[in-house]
Amino acid sequence: MTEHVSFLLLGIGNGAVFAALALALVVTYRSSGVLNFATGALALHAAYTYAFLRQGQLLNPIPPFASTIGIGGSLSMLPALVLTLLIEGLVGVLLYAVVFRPLRNAVPAAKAVASLGLAAVLTAMITQQAGSNQVLVGQIFPTTIYSIGSIHVAANRLWIAVTVVAVALGFAALYRFTPFGLATRAASESEVGALVSGVSPDRVALVNWALSAMVAGLAGVLIAPLTPLVPGTYTLFIVPALAAAVLGRMSALTPAVLGGLAIGMLRAEVVHLRGTYSFMPRAGAEELVPLVLVLLVLVVSGRPLPTRGMLVQATLGRAPRPRSVWLPALGGAAAGTIGLLTLEGSIRGALIYTFISAVIALSLVVVTGYAGQISLAQLTLAGVAGFSLTGMTTSWGIPFPIAPLLAAVVATAIGVVVGLPALRIRGLLVAIVTLTLAVALEAVWFRNSDFSGGANGARVVSPKLFGIDFSVGSGVAYPRRAFGFLCLAVLVAVAVGVAKLRKSSLGSAMLAVRADERSAAATGISVVRVKLLAFGIAAFIAGIGGCLIAYQQTTVTFQSYSALGGLDLFTTTYLAGITSVAGGVVAGIIAASGLVFTLVDRAIDFGQWFSIISGIGLIVTVMKNPEGLVGPLHLLIDKRRRARAVSHTGDPEESPAASAAAGEPGGEPPVVAAAGPAPPGGLGPALLAVNEVSVTYGGVKAVDQLSFEVPEGAIVGLIGPNGAGKTTAMDALCGFAKSTGTVSLGGRRLHGLKPHQRARMGLGRTFQGIDLYDDLSVAENVVVGQFAGTRKALRVLRGHDYAQVDRVLGDLGLQDRRDDPVRDLSQGQRQLVSVARALVSRPQLLLLDEPAGGLDTRESQWLAGRLRDVRAAGTTILLIDHDMGLVLNLCDLIYVVDFGELIASGTPSEVRASARVAEAYLGAARSEEVST
Repeated sequence: MTEHVSFLLLGIGNGAVFAALALALVVTYRSSGVLNFATGALALHAAYTYAFLRQGQLLNPIPPFASTIGIGGSLSMLPALVLTLLIEGLVGVLLYAVVFRPLRNAVPAAKAVASLGLAAVLTAMITQQAGSNQVLVGQIFPTTIYSIGSIHVAANRLWIAVTVVAVALGFAALYRFTPFGLATRAASESEVGALVSGVSPDRVALVNWALSAMVAGLAGVLIAPLTPLVPGTYTLFIVPALAAAVLGRMSALTPAVLGGLAIGMLRAEVVHLRGTYSFMPRAGAEELVPLVLVLLVLVVSGRPLPTRGMLVQATLGRAPRPRSVWLPALGGAAAGTIGLLTLEGSIRGALIYTFISAVIALSLVVVTGYAGQISLAQLTLAGVAGFSLTGMTTSWGIPFPIAPLLAAVVATAIGVVVGLPALRIRGLLVAIVTLTLAVALEAVWFRNSDFSGGANGARVVSPKLFGIDFSVGSGVAYPRRAFGFLCLAVLVAVAVGVAKLRKSSLGSAMLAVRADERSAAATGISVVRVKLLAFGIAAFIAGIGGCLIAYQQTTVTFQSYSALGGLDLFTTTYLAGITSVAGGVVAGIIAASGLVFTLVDRAIDFGQWFSIISGIGLIVTVMKNPEGLVGPLHLLIDKRRRARAVSHTGDPEESPAASAAAGEPGGEPPVVAAAGPAPPGGLGPALLAVNEVSVTYGGVKAVDQLSFEVPEGAIVGLIGPNGAGKTTAMDALCGFAKSTGTVSLGGRRLHGLKPHQRARMGLGRTFQGIDLYDDLSVAENVVVGQFAGTRKALRVLRGHDYAQVDRVLGDLGLQDRRDDPVRDLSQGQRQLVSVARALVSRPQLLLLDEPAGGLDTRESQWLAGRLRDVRAAGTTILLIDHDMGLVLNLCDLIYVVDFGELIASGTPSEVRASARVAEAYLGAARSEEVST
């Protein structure tokens, strides 16, 4: 037992550093919403700065100037430490002002990607200036050993932990008891509220960035005497620090600091257990600790779908729908063929590596660009296939091309496992999970000589098919053109497949999930299935690319598939354009060791300059053009297409239907009668039956024993004051809110069904916030609704029924805008697109949540006419709206709720005359005044 305690205490020093980095991550994230992957690079910069100050030199990290500046003599520990922290605070201020202040309104993913670029730039600059050799730093604390019985602990490690805990307590007091802490909490809760209160969120964030950088710097200085000062090692410190920050939910300081300490101690204990028990892997087991803790916290506490108000409306940039697939494919194949035939030696090898890198980059286009899942493990998944290929070809004798396909299937299986946490988490948390998994796999498998073939790597049998040798060759024959044509053929096939995926129903579903999971589920899309398909397809593509790397290298080593290389691949793909096939291909062209890199390196000795230039380019791209380098090309193509459309058909916005839909002069919306006509034959039998439905949040009942019926063929209103529980009731009907009671549609109970299953039962839904997919055109937004008609899982793979879409758009006066991005529409048109998306599935019952929100009287009249047409076509409607003119003139039956309870029901005239309804809306005194 004492041995275990001793090893736990041995890890407390590293744990304290992880805790300090986690503290810095939380401070930055709370104040500016930035998941700062550059925190480890800031620690690295501080460690080198401190080391050089102790030698009487000031580090100049900016090449090509002199790496150090003499300061007239060496500094002792305390002055060097203070000066280092002050410098690091200035660096933090500079980074916020130059990079993250302009990105304050960007999506969290863009900020995180910018920080990845920043980490690459800082690390490359320091490596360029200080070199990659180890730098030894003198001890800060005494190295004596404290002993309590048979338990021993090094004094320096214990004092590092005490220092970090003291700093954490100081930060806790700062945020708890000072006006600055109050301002920070106010700005993190509501930026608008802080502005109204006279607090500047900019200044708050600026100070917090300075403090965060100083804490990261302290971590770097403290760990320098314990760990040799090498750039790569410090960069990966971010992984356990991220895990610790996740334990604090990226907002709480104490759990993050305690989590960092625990991770360090558990890692040391795992090292001890590894030497004790033979069944444990001989290398990398300690890297599993952050992964296990992250999975336990995130997966257990996550939710399959985000709650109302939880989802951030965000975009990674447009994912343009290809108009042509085969023409670009043939052009690219021709260009690649010419290159293989004309280029020689290392330049041809660079072209081949460009093909391979583009294949793996296209896997990122699928999982991140289309599905919105930020995966930092794609190169690791390529490595899974590469290492699997070695055993299949050498031990099992499986021939080409069966072996690489099976290896890619293995990568697919691991990719689906990687995707499982994404079923309950989303956004940047997925990035954290995938990065920790990449580091763990690299340590446990790729670097483990028991599995990876040792220092010399694992051999791969060269590919041959029908007597044709597709090997890469060696010596003067390297690289052989046959291997190049194999890689080119694979790239063309993958690019065509990814382009076809974007045009398919599944591609639209991925983009819908990327934009809004709740809205996607309401249209009948299985968010779980789409996410897993995205991870699986992307992993298969990455696996194919990993096999090509293995064939190119002939022996597989971990260097080809490192976690740091995976970060570089992600940033390069984002820089090129992660949302399109063209971006994936460009990523291959500009990748390290690709064609552009090699050509420029021939003319100029790049050294570390490639990482610096690409990192700066990434930051600028994120700030100026989130669609990457190919974004301007897409905009130019769209501009020319719109110009051609206008020249052939005239300005679509001038058509009567479009003007009417927008509620503008020139349209002819129907005249609204004083009261909506009842459906033919009076009110029909109950289509929807709601019986004693209740929804509770904490100790508050948002919906309390609510019971009502919606007759078939009717337009029914559900009204009440703000906060009455109307939208919560609708969420309960659709399965988005946990509820008690029963709900039946057409005699079939909906209890226990998921939202997408209820949609497929005939329950259509629009949302209060409209929740359209701004990255898609009008027609693509509407076609997503066809998933609600899906009865079989494989139907997700078939094409769209655009004829039906065109009919619905024509009925709603939107045909002229079918190919326009929905972001270009007026409020009234956006409302109609939302209705069209729900109608295209031919629902039995259409639930509308404030369809007239934001509309003026003319637009509301137009909407009323369209809803009558919808009812006339056979769709029953239940609507929530605050436009009493619309509700009273349109509805056949109205239910009124207040504080989650049903307080009145009846025809519009009966509800209008109800004193209790007037009291709910106007208050008791005012209702008495109205009644008299």
